[in-house]
Amino acid sequence: MSILIMLMLLSVLILVHEFGHFITARMFGIKVDKFGFGLPIGPTLFEKKIGDVTILIHAFLLGGYVAFPDDEPNCKLPADSDERFLNKPIYQRAIVVSAGVVFNVICAYIIVLFAAFHWGHMPAGKYDIFASKFSTEKTAPIWQSGMKEGDKIVKLNGTDITNASSLVKIIALSKPFDGYYNYDLANKYLSELKELNMAYSADEIIPKDVTIRLSKFDDEPPISFDKETEKGIVSYDNKKADNKLDEKLEKLRDTLYSNNNKFYISNGEYSLHDIAKSMSDSYTPLTFVVVRDGKTLTLNPINTDKDGKIGVQLESREVLVPAKGIKAVFKTSTKYLWDNTYYMVYGLCQIFTGKVPLKDLHGIVAITKVGGDVIENSGIFYGLLLTAIISMDLAIVNFLPIPALDGGHILFLIIEKIRGKKLKDETVEKIGTFFFALLIVLMVLIIINDILWLKG
Repeated sequence: MSILIMLMLLSVLILVHEFGHFITARMFGIKVDKFGFGLPIGPTLFEKKIGDVTILIHAFLLGGYVAFPDDEPNCKLPADSDERFLNKPIYQRAIVVSAGVVFNVICAYIIVLFAAFHWGHMPAGKYDIFASKFSTEKTAPIWQSGMKEGDKIVKLNGTDITNASSLVKIIALSKPFDGYYNYDLANKYLSELKELNMAYSADEIIPKDVTIRLSKFDDEPPISFDKETEKGIVSYDNKKADNKLDEKLEKLRDTLYSNNNKFYISNGEYSLHDIAKSMSDSYTPLTFVVVRDGKTLTLNPINTDKDGKIGVQLESREVLVPAKGIKAVFKTSTKYLWDNTYYMVYGLCQIFTGKVPLKDLHGIVAITKVGGDVIENSGIFYGLLLTAIISMDLAIVNFLPIPALDGGHILFLIIEKIRGKKLKDETVEKIGTFFFALLIVLMVLIIINDILWLKG
């Protein structure tokens, strides 16, 4: 039942989007031939003419559309008819194209306002994280930290902890000897190595059997988390492809850490720069700050195990903000929607910069499953909030300047305004068809991702 409720909510969002296009088109006197739910791929499940508009429901339910006479090759309207979409001024066409996005934004805000009014509180977007119980042997490092079950974890290595994913990410990024060198730490080591071994330049291969004095291994290499940590988003700018140690340097690293850490006898293959890089792929101690019995405590630094884990099960308790009164409702609703929109835009940037692989993209199948689980486990309140976030996501994605999406149509209108004339119909059609095909391929890949995710 919860999955059916989620499907209904998602269907409402699509209808709201298309209704935005429909109502603004009619407002400007533009004729609408078809109002379609789903995309015209495969069989049509329902078709009925209401007034002068044909309502259709297609089997391929991922999306919707509003069709104008201009889209029909056998349109009976005269070419110069004022009811044609393409005969309207650019600003009117831009409003019609943008209306779906605007209606999704309005819909999202109304849903969040309703939830805040009805329930009298809103999620703060933050969680209190507690150490629930230990799941490792007594000899594991976590026991030496001084942490106890029930401790509230408030900081880790100087970063405020506001959700479990950030905490887990920082711990995972602190895994020892993961094959990545720390750029800042490598430069520090190189400077010290050059002072201790002045006979050699940074990139000069050191002759065989020469003894190299090593700088002091730093037990606390600097980890560079970006500014997004204040919003609970953690990234690590030192772990990039060009910071990966090759097999040769990993072997050197193991040699350096297996001796007395004071000297290295050269085998005639490495430079001081190589040594500095290998030294910088080291342990990253974890220093927890916890609250226990009302007191803030800084625990003893520890290291993760070889898999980047510490052996503690976590408990998350969502922080709720009261929303009593009109002013508080609008304030908390606006902040909730703004913060979640920020996260979505940030996530899109991660996708387009390649930091999130395509295999991690999910679509309507996964969303329906997750939404159904949210409604079943947490109630309709959280289901509505998820629906609002999805509505904003639809607005953002649709407004990307990609042909076949609303943002692509806006891009064409901007080009038309700059050129002072329309692009050729054949050019627009070819570009639109190409990107529409790409969009369908992407949808299919995402559905495959969803199915594999559900299986596994």
